Amino acid sequence: MLLDAVRADARLAEWMKDLEREDGAWVTVVLPDADELPDILLDLAVPHEDINEVVALRGRLARDAEAMTLLARCVTRFVRDMGEIGKACEPPSFPDSAGALGRFFHLYVFVASLPYVRAYHRERGVPEEVTRRTLADLGRQVAVHRRRRGTGGLLFPWWTALHFHGELFQLGRLQFQRGRLGERTGRAVAAAGHGLGPGDPCLELHIPDFRGPLSPSACERSLTSAREFFARHYPDERHEIAVCHSWLLDPQLKRYLPADSNIIRFQDRFEVAYEEATPDDGVPIGFVFGDPDLPVESLPRRSGVERAVADHLRGGGHWYTGHGWFAL
Repeated sequence: MLLDAVRADARLAEWMKDLEREDGAWVTVVLPDADELPDILLDLAVPHEDINEVVALRGRLARDAEAMTLLARCVTRFVRDMGEIGKACEPPSFPDSAGALGRFFHLYVFVASLPYVRAYHRERGVPEEVTRRTLADLGRQVAVHRRRRGTGGLLFPWWTALHFHGELFQLGRLQFQRGRLGERTGRAVAAAGHGLGPGDPCLELHIPDFRGPLSPSACERSLTSAREFFARHYPDERHEIAVCHSWLLDPQLKRYLPADSNIIRFQDRFEVAYEEATPDDGVPIGFVFGDPDLPVESLPRRSGVERAVADHLRGGGHWYTGHGWFAL
């Protein structure tokens, strides 16, 4: 049983107890039937090779009364504060002992939340194509799970939660997350005289995979779309600053890549907010090569970025998350 594996994990057992302490009525939760589910999964860009398994597992989930109760509790918590910054639940990954249903459980939570997500988007006037492209990141995360683990599943459910909670939108090449300036970045923005500081609204930029080159023209179109989108659909929030926290802002990349490369031109948009002291080599390895646990000596050198990441690590160097901002 799914819940036996979840309860056996002390951290997850505490998470379940916390869900059970929730007061108030549950929202109505409807799990699409086996005839409806394939089209919904295709709309969410779930890879074709995973659809039959997800549909088959749906029957197991529906027959497990305890698992369905957990599903209802998760959906209720998830949609309770729809659109509120920082209020999205952070669903934890389930252990391997939970099996295939555990790997896909949070996907069913997101599917069951769809009516509430779409209603929120309609209320805000979000165009249907933006809704579709934003929520399609669920399928991308299923693809990443298979690339890294060799099985179907949903990698990083906490990340997908942002898309389904009205906090993050795909607008062209980039994703934009409604956020607030952190302490160090906020101080840097304040010191530059922008009249904003820690805790004020900002847009956090994210660079998804499987979206083609990070070209300056594609980025500029995304930024133009973001300025118009948030002014129209979130007029009560002051989005004047864009921030990014990514290894792509590590200034060491300039040692390896030409000044006119897409990554360096992306870096050049930003003012440095602060420098990270702790390396995180697994992030660029995972982003560039698909698996953060690949041994350094095995990394291929087929492109300029691959050579940069691999050669730097083989030379004893490390990669760091860069933290930058610019005025929108």
